[in-house]
Amino acid sequence: MTDTADWDRGYAVMPTRKPKAPNPFLFTPLPVTIIATVVYVALVVPLLVIHLVVPPAPRNASLVEGLNVTEAWSDLQELTRAYHPYNSRRNDEVRDWLLRRVETILDANGISYSTQKLRAETRGIGKDKSPGKATAPGHIVSTASPSLESDYLVEPMRYGRKATTASDAVMIFDDMLSNVTFSAGGVLVSGLTAGQSVYFEGTNIIVYIRGSEDDDSEWWNNREDLGFTKKPNSKGGVLVNAHYDSVSTGYGATDDGVGVVTTLQMIKYFTTPGNTPRKGLVALLNNGEEDFLNGARAFARHPISQFAHTFLNLEGAGAGGRATLFRSTDTEVTRFYGRSRHPFGTVVSGDGFKRGMIRSQTDYIIFNGVLGLRGLDLAFWEPRARYHTDQDDARHTSIDSLWHMLSTSLSTLQGLTSDTSSTFEGRPDEVIKNDGKVRSGKGSDGVWFDLFGRAFAVFRLHTLFALSLTLLIVAPLAIATMAFLLQKRDKLYLFSRKARPEISMDDPVPLYGWRGFTRFPIAFVVASAAVIGLAFLLTKVNPLIVYSSQYAVWSMTLSAWFVLSWSILRGADDMRPSALHRGYAWLWLFIGGWAGMVWVTVLEDRLRIAGGYFLFFYFAAVFLATMITLVEYFALPTISEYVSFAGRDRPRRIDSPSTQRSGSRSASSLVASSAQPADENLTGGDGQHEEGPEPTESTPLFQSERRTTFANYSRSFHRASGGEDAGNGDDYETDVTMDAYGDEQRWSGKLPKWTWLLQFILVAPVVVVLVGQVGLLLSTAMNQTGADGNPVLFVYVAMGFISILILAPLGPFLHRFTYHIPVFLLSIFVGTLIYNLVAFPFSANNRLKVYFIQTVDLESGINRVSLTGVQPYVGDIIHYIPSASGQDIDCSVASRGKEGLTTCMWEGLPPRVIRNVPNGAPPSLGYKDWLEYNVSRIDGKNRAEFRLYGLNTRACKLVFDKPISDFSVKGASADDRFERVPPRGSQEIRLWRREWERPWDVEVRWPVSEGMAEGEEGMDGKVVCLWSDDNGVGVIPALDEARKFAPEWVAITKLADGLVEGEKKFMV
Repeated sequence: MTDTADWDRGYAVMPTRKPKAPNPFLFTPLPVTIIATVVYVALVVPLLVIHLVVPPAPRNASLVEGLNVTEAWSDLQELTRAYHPYNSRRNDEVRDWLLRRVETILDANGISYSTQKLRAETRGIGKDKSPGKATAPGHIVSTASPSLESDYLVEPMRYGRKATTASDAVMIFDDMLSNVTFSAGGVLVSGLTAGQSVYFEGTNIIVYIRGSEDDDSEWWNNREDLGFTKKPNSKGGVLVNAHYDSVSTGYGATDDGVGVVTTLQMIKYFTTPGNTPRKGLVALLNNGEEDFLNGARAFARHPISQFAHTFLNLEGAGAGGRATLFRSTDTEVTRFYGRSRHPFGTVVSGDGFKRGMIRSQTDYIIFNGVLGLRGLDLAFWEPRARYHTDQDDARHTSIDSLWHMLSTSLSTLQGLTSDTSSTFEGRPDEVIKNDGKVRSGKGSDGVWFDLFGRAFAVFRLHTLFALSLTLLIVAPLAIATMAFLLQKRDKLYLFSRKARPEISMDDPVPLYGWRGFTRFPIAFVVASAAVIGLAFLLTKVNPLIVYSSQYAVWSMTLSAWFVLSWSILRGADDMRPSALHRGYAWLWLFIGGWAGMVWVTVLEDRLRIAGGYFLFFYFAAVFLATMITLVEYFALPTISEYVSFAGRDRPRRIDSPSTQRSGSRSASSLVASSAQPADENLTGGDGQHEEGPEPTESTPLFQSERRTTFANYSRSFHRASGGEDAGNGDDYETDVTMDAYGDEQRWSGKLPKWTWLLQFILVAPVVVVLVGQVGLLLSTAMNQTGADGNPVLFVYVAMGFISILILAPLGPFLHRFTYHIPVFLLSIFVGTLIYNLVAFPFSANNRLKVYFIQTVDLESGINRVSLTGVQPYVGDIIHYIPSASGQDIDCSVASRGKEGLTTCMWEGLPPRVIRNVPNGAPPSLGYKDWLEYNVSRIDGKNRAEFRLYGLNTRACKLVFDKPISDFSVKGASADDRFERVPPRGSQEIRLWRREWERPWDVEVRWPVSEGMAEGEEGMDGKVVCLWSDDNGVGVIPALDEARKFAPEWVAITKLADGLVEGEKKFMV
């Protein structure tokens, strides 16, 4: 049957047709919700797996010829049997064991090798441990100018297990000769920063594996007074380094035991027949890294340090997990790391070091900054709660972590030692400077990151800068061009309020082109403000919850932003549906992305910061998505076509208050859609007030009389333009598909229904993979730094910012989500918010680090134990310690670089680091013998000479009340690369001796103050010796007590180089 009313209007009603199968990719709630959720989950889960799960070690321990992971694991267990800091007897045992292991490996491989032992012998003073008769502070013993000529005799000796020739395949340097004097970081003195000076004697083990293309001479023996003038004729080799000392409170499994056994395996691999490297390999096992990177500085004094042009430094700042690429010097050397089967890391960590956001340092800065080498820093980095504690042991790492560092190191070194290009050579015309640096060429700043731990992207920062600058210019021009073309084609519905038919005298037809304009920025600002507000809330209520529960914080921030944004956008869409919301959202994301790109590009150019690479890809994806949106609008009818027939056939609304209200869906059910008023401000300010056509006598009272659709307009247009009658089936099909979605603008029916998916697929993977990777890196690297005194607000704000970046690309689609996901995430938000506010932030697996030191006044016998940590927890911990019970605990703001923490002190159990009193006698009876010194003032000069030594220690220091201007240690070598005293002077001199209980002879000079003459002012201070060996029960009872009685959520670690410091005052 046919409706006669329709015939009267000139329309033909076609018979009912069989509906087509639903399209699963339409821009409708169910497909959008399912597809978006599945894609995000499918991307996030692999990221978490890569972040948390280490690739398994091969079951076949000898899968790679020349490597044995089981052997390496056994070596790690032996290495970590006890604490082995530089200032411990165990450190000597480890060194001897390492020498034996190297020789055992070479013997097993049948390699000819030589051992060159360098020893520093003394003229008498080695036998005389006493500094002479101790004098009262300030008493001048001698006025003679002291002699500072060297007491060292160089006695190189050569040993060979095989037939030794000038071209032995391997040379072992048992370096007990190199020493170095330098200045390091500073402490605050009278408002100025005075430095610290260090004298250190090295005990490094160096293994040189000769390459097939290396110079076969022993060029390193051509030296003069510990200097080196001759350099190898070959192109230069590769250095792999690890330090074999641990801290005094950690077993050193990952810091740096895994690096040490990896280095042993590299020696094993490259000396296995058939694996000889083209370029020589130097394997350095240095001692003293934990104290001012002393071992690497001592290595710089050895002639072999001039051989390598590239390096791989192996480190650890956690306990297990994957070894990450901390940083690299340049693009070219980083490409060799990219050959790894399981690369892991991002340039963001390197930028953190570059900008000083990461306080700790590694030997990397010595190899690059002092020697001029180009290379990589490969390190373990999580969890920081185990770093430098007794949980840095073999039990808390894994053979899988060992294999990850071992396999990535091997692939990197295989590439570097096989490279025969001139990439790492200096230019032929380069001026040779006598600065001790290797001519390794100049690399380019790089950008690098892994993709799911499988692939590795690396390219030049210059390339990124060029692309960024190009995109900044081209993208806005492209957007403007598209808008211009749409305007020329009369299809720019964006920003169009209304239009008047060309041949009609009717009122203008509303287009509602501003509807949806401000929805996304309002939702974005409100949701983002809420996330940042949560950061401040956690900082105020439970600031350290991120220490153990970073994923609860992530869940809270992500769910909060999603739920709030969805609520605003879905609510606005229910009240004022708009087909332009998606387009406006992409435009807003484009504008914000463009502003962010300006900032990133400036950082790339001015500061050489590459960590913003993910914003480049983010913005590029948003730009493409925005272009797709603008291209979509070309499918729409022209504005003039639409208003011509909309104005002719539209019904009129009743001129009454009820029909002049905001056109919500409830209101639009009473009047025609095209006659909806446009006071968009009532729906969140996403449109301008637009007047509809004035009602006439023919305006129907209710929409139910006849609803006008875009199909009606299309049929009229088709008929009026001379087309066939409406009975044509093809035209009918075309007309029907022009129906708009829901109550959105009628002209939007021709918009493609599937292009949203193309936009989503373009943006979502880029955002989740790249931004998510950076977010996990930052949160894992920083979540436990609050125990070090770092502000935690930055951590929460950073996590909130990353959460916003990850979810912002959902903004164009959120209004299509069903309520199911938001309701689920709302429950997640409520649960995690409550947990984050009330949960205790520490556990046995995420222990709070507190810092221990015991100081002893060796003259008065008073000893003070201190714990430094976060309040109020450090005060709670002390309540568990029996010896502190009943005492007045003295708490104050911490010093020693632990700003933000609190130090609490009490009189503790006396230490027994020296067994010089009978059993049962108070240790204080022997305090005065622990440290002895003489100080002699030189008449008429601001100079003094010290001789000092301590029992059972090889580390002491001189601390001055005011900065000194210069000093020298008898037997020290000179090196212009190292500054003995910084420009503002030094407040202390730290002294490290390779032999036990041997004295230091030090001459000190201090500046003449204004208004004073030379020799008129003296110097006050104290002599301090350090004890760091805690491998026996009862050696440091106060430390034993703290470990025993502290709660299980507490980890005791060292505050300074010594666990116990004994001091005596001096005046000169």
